[in-house]
Amino acid sequence: MTSLYFVRHAEPDHGWADDRTRPLTDAGMADSARVTETLYPVRVDAFLSSPYKRSYDTIRAAAADKDMAIITDERLRERKNGPLSNVYGMFQKRWADFDCHEEDGESLNMVQRRNMEAVLEILKSHTDENIVIGTHGTALSTIQNYYDPSFCCEDFLRMIDFMPYILRMDFEGTRFIGKEELLIVKKPFSGTVRADRK
Repeated sequence: MTSLYFVRHAEPDHGWADDRTRPLTDAGMADSARVTETLYPVRVDAFLSSPYKRSYDTIRAAAADKDMAIITDERLRERKNGPLSNVYGMFQKRWADFDCHEEDGESLNMVQRRNMEAVLEILKSHTDENIVIGTHGTALSTIQNYYDPSFCCEDFLRMIDFMPYILRMDFEGTRFIGKEELLIVKKPFSGTVRADRK
């Protein structure tokens, strides 16, 4: 059996303009210790990550604890945002139509396609191993939707406040066989979604 331990990043500094280099808050850095604790008993064969700083930094201590390097993969990055990206109405539109996206932003189909290309490659090259993957909320949601099409906007919105969050997904070869939530740290999402949620 192959197990992928997806780690959604800890709380980022939403006041930081550049998405790629956005750091964790002090609370987020402290919470990343929970990731290290949760992964401590796991025999990890490789650490992979989105190249975005907040994802990399969330698993950095866990990798150091096991004296392992982190390999980044550009395909695992988060959805490229456009204007009015984090409002409830846009979440609904994107989840109702996976090809919908704002100007200069990515659709969920685009995110799912490149993330799944990476995931399937990981499954084929790491058979019967335990792999930790530093990821993002939207990216991880599209991966779950790929294996379970009933995963929808409300499931995404449930997860939006989990920072950090660890989800283990288990596979026989490339066949998905189950999942388990291992860590949930609730932090209120500080984007603009709250003003528009009903």
